[in-house]
Amino acid sequence: MTATPVENRAPAGSSTQLTAARNRVRVLADDGESSAVTALATDALLAELGLDAEIQLAALVDTLVAAGRLDAVNLADEFGGRVAALAKSLSELNSLSLGGKPTGRAGLNVAQAEALRRMLLAIVTDPRLVLVRLAHHLAQLRGLKAAAPAQREAAAHETQALYAPLANRLGVWQLKWELEDLAFRYLEPDTYQRIAAELKERRADRERYIQQFTDRLRGSLAEQQIAAEVVGRPKHIYSIWRKMQRKGVSFERLFDVRAVRVIVADVPACYTALGLVHSLWPYIHGEFDDYIANPKENGYRSLHTAVLGPGQVPVEVQIRTKQMHRQAELGIAAHWRYKEGGRYSRALDEKIGWLRTLLEPMEDGESSSDFIDSVRSEIFEDRVYVFSPTGEIVDLPAGSTPLDYAYHVHTEIGHHCRGAKVNGRMVPLTHVLTSGEQVEIITARNAQPSRDWLVPRAGYLASGRSRAKVRAWFRRQDQQSHRRQGRAILDRELQRLGGPELPLQRLADRLNQASVEKLCIALGAGDISPGSLSHALHRELGSDDTAPSRPLNARTATAEASVTVAGLDEMLSQFARCCAPVPPDPIIGYITVGRGVTIHRENCSNIRRARERNSDRMINLDWGGDDGATYPVSISLRAFDRQGLLRDITGLLADEDVSILGTRSVSNPKTLTADINVQVAIKNVAELQRLLDRLKQIPNVTDARRG
Repeated sequence: MTATPVENRAPAGSSTQLTAARNRVRVLADDGESSAVTALATDALLAELGLDAEIQLAALVDTLVAAGRLDAVNLADEFGGRVAALAKSLSELNSLSLGGKPTGRAGLNVAQAEALRRMLLAIVTDPRLVLVRLAHHLAQLRGLKAAAPAQREAAAHETQALYAPLANRLGVWQLKWELEDLAFRYLEPDTYQRIAAELKERRADRERYIQQFTDRLRGSLAEQQIAAEVVGRPKHIYSIWRKMQRKGVSFERLFDVRAVRVIVADVPACYTALGLVHSLWPYIHGEFDDYIANPKENGYRSLHTAVLGPGQVPVEVQIRTKQMHRQAELGIAAHWRYKEGGRYSRALDEKIGWLRTLLEPMEDGESSSDFIDSVRSEIFEDRVYVFSPTGEIVDLPAGSTPLDYAYHVHTEIGHHCRGAKVNGRMVPLTHVLTSGEQVEIITARNAQPSRDWLVPRAGYLASGRSRAKVRAWFRRQDQQSHRRQGRAILDRELQRLGGPELPLQRLADRLNQASVEKLCIALGAGDISPGSLSHALHRELGSDDTAPSRPLNARTATAEASVTVAGLDEMLSQFARCCAPVPPDPIIGYITVGRGVTIHRENCSNIRRARERNSDRMINLDWGGDDGATYPVSISLRAFDRQGLLRDITGLLADEDVSILGTRSVSNPKTLTADINVQVAIKNVAELQRLLDRLKQIPNVTDARRG
């Protein structure tokens, strides 16, 4: 399209441009364009939130671009650079979909986690963008009332998994309650309709009662010369259902079906009004919450109480200032930095700080699943507030320990944590922190993480982000160890061949490794066997003579199985106890003096040393075809000790029809742990893996692996 001449163009983001854009979107809506209908509904919600013309215009422009009515290339010329940039960001944000069907409050998969990360990143760059996304999703949700059940359920699951918790975290109650109600209506239509019918059935009586209650309270406040707005407060169906579930009570026994809100000028007036309410009607014990002195994590502040009104009918009363009311309804939308001449907004800074912490780049070794774990604990769980030794408040997930606190302060403090003090007293690292405690971490230069910290039952860490940092540390340590071991294997193999001049990157390429470093790590981890390395070296050097030239079909029988031996017939053989090979483990033979061939796994540490000294005694082997054969294998288990543990382990093995060749158990009374070694006879690695998976599911068992 042709851009408007500069001299006739309205200022970027002006009300004239906004009105013109709305009219163009209305034309689209009249033509039956569903996205335009949603855009107009979104625009109305943004106006209710009090967002500025610039972001409203950007949202409408994004719709017109998506419908092909505007050229994205010319947006900056027509609407200005800021509106064009916002429209582009909204286009990217609105294209996000969680994909799949989340389950439960925190049912996010890896793809959904990436969508969430990008959405939160948008909040950090400009918080208005996510409010547009929340409003857009609510408008879409409203429009699904006549849609197919499957479509409604998918959108409702997405709402419960992400949008409603995010609106709650940002304190935008005005959007949060409707998102929750609509999602509940689509997922639990029968329960929703039942509660709605019960509310409607008593509506006239309830409104009459609330009118009488508010008239008396308003008059009493006026007598005390307290300027106040007193109104009945609507109750939302989802919050009613949640309270019924949480308290295990019926609809009739809820205290806050009848609710009143009192809005006063300042904080002293809040407490004066509270005293007046309690003097007029009896206070219901256990139903008072002071969110002014102790705000919720999303910044919500108010006084909540419940009294027995006339006729002994329970009534909930909320008391707050006008500023608190605006904050409660609009959340982060109530105070933009760019409003009021760019004045400093501490509340906005706190939100941005929290989001930046959540969005810190993943450390080496941290995976997408680690991010999901972090999201679950940071967004969907309750919080606890503790003090640092200097008096700073630290916000942590509920159930956090001193170790979680240490990792929150700094990753290296967590890694070197040796002990902790809470309120000046030494406590174990598994101590569960409560709000108001002061925490001090004791570190040591040689201290390092323990794998026990990652065991959920041990109770060392509650935060998913802390666990991710510990996992990343172990991955780095393992990688360094594997790199050293792999380099040693590579050097020994090159030395064995006479130290040939060979471009190692070519060798890495042949073994499908991106670099020589990756090759060394794979060798050290056992992902590439020394035999494969030797074969690749011979090919690079122009020789394929990695085995004797005689046929590879001669066989030798053992007491346990059939093994094909390269070029030998009827030779005595036995399985090595050090590595206990099992089909289909890659195997190799070592010719002993007087005992025939000992069969090892190719990556056995003993066979690696033997190859250095006596490489001429090595024989290529592979497994025979006796499907009924069994092989001795050692299984090592780590568990928290308890009565009947060994019985449960042997019982599971009996259920799996696995023969037990021997057991050994060592208990540690100081740590209350037990190390158990079980010798079993199995058929193959697949059976072994299934056995290990089942053993890990036994209560108190923290680890089960091949010995």
